[in-house]
Parts: sequence; C-alpha cells; structure tokens
Amino acid sequence: MVFVMAKTQYYTATSIDGYIADENNSLEWLFDVDGGNENPFGGFFAGVGAFAMGATTYEWVLENDNVLAEPQNWHDLYGDVPCWVFANRELPLVPDANVFMVSGDVKRVHEAMLVAAKGKNVWLVGGGDLVGQFVDQGLLDEIILGIAPVVLGGGSPLLPRHLTARHLALTGTAQIGRFAYLTYAVGSEPVPGRHPAATEHRHAVLH
Repeated sequence: MVFVMAKTQYYTATSIDGYIADENNSLEWLFDVDGGNENPFGGFFAGVGAFAMGATTYEWVLENDNVLAEPQNWHDLYGDVPCWVFANRELPLVPDANVFMVSGDVKRVHEAMLVAAKGKNVWLVGGGDLVGQFVDQGLLDEIILGIAPVVLGGGSPLLPRHLTARHLALTGTAQIGRFAYLTYAVGSEPVPGRHPAATEHRHAVLH
C-alpha cells in the first residue's frame, strides 16, 4: 500500500500578471473567462478536509454568495468541511456552518486544521498575504494556479513573498477552457543545471 501524505495547498485563480483580485477587490474579470466544460475545483475539493481564508476573502463570500440570508449556499459550496477564517475584526458567522474565527499564529491553527482534516488535504483559499504567513512557517506544500488570459495591472497580489526556482518545482500543466493550470511543489530542493534560456534571458536583461 502506498501512503500519500496530506498536503497544504494554495489553489487559486490569478491574472497573467499575478493578481487574484483587481484594485476594487472585484472578480468580475475572472467570471468573464470561459472555464470550459470541466470542473477542476470539484475534483480538487473532494480531497480537502479543512480550509482557511482571510477576512477579506470571507467578506467577499458573504456578499457575493449571499450566505448569511441563504446559508444553504455555503453548504452547497463547501458542505460541512471545517473552515478557519483569520480576522482581526468581528465578522458575522454563516448560520449552521462549520466556521471558526481565529487570529494570530498560523502554525497553531494549521496543527488544528491537520487534525480536523483527518488525513485529507488542507486548502488555503487566500488572500495572498495569509498564504504568505504559511510560507514563512514552511507550511505550504503545493501551489495550484488557474491562470486567466487577463492582465489587471494592479490589485491584490497572488503571493507577496520571494520564492526562487529553488523553492518551486513544476509538477503539472493543463489547459481547461481558456485557463492554463500550473501546479508547483513547494520546497527547498536544489535545481540541477541551468537551462540555456535562463542564461540568454540574463544577458538580455543586463545588456
């Protein structure tokens, strides 16, 4: 029997220039993009046993999915999978939803999430700065990006941290609808060799 370790994953959509929301915290640009007939999120979420999001993301869900007035909308999206919301201000709880309001050290919360996930994966919904806190603690295992054919020029950054090629290994690519999906393992393995294109790009930049 092959034992597969549970992962802590950052799965999100992003613009080509690395923003997950525009300068008005809107996702209208994203909903205009044809996602095709497949539903990659459904397969992904089936492997999730716990998830976390920041206050701004949670407020977006409250407003756009109307989950306070219609709690069933939350359950249709996430079922009974437990959710931790990192917030430094009081926010309303979705009725009958398995939601926990927390703040402070992400490592402590991550330990609780792993227990609650019961061997399944932990999903970090976002935003990028919250995910960055998990990166700072060495707790992020995988990044899955659905890249939309959109350039925003500004907004909420995907992940405001410095990760080099030594920290990221490309493990999967796919095209679904008009999205390009890239999957990266996050770690600290050295990258063997150097692709000639990297040297050429360096010379082009420096000269």
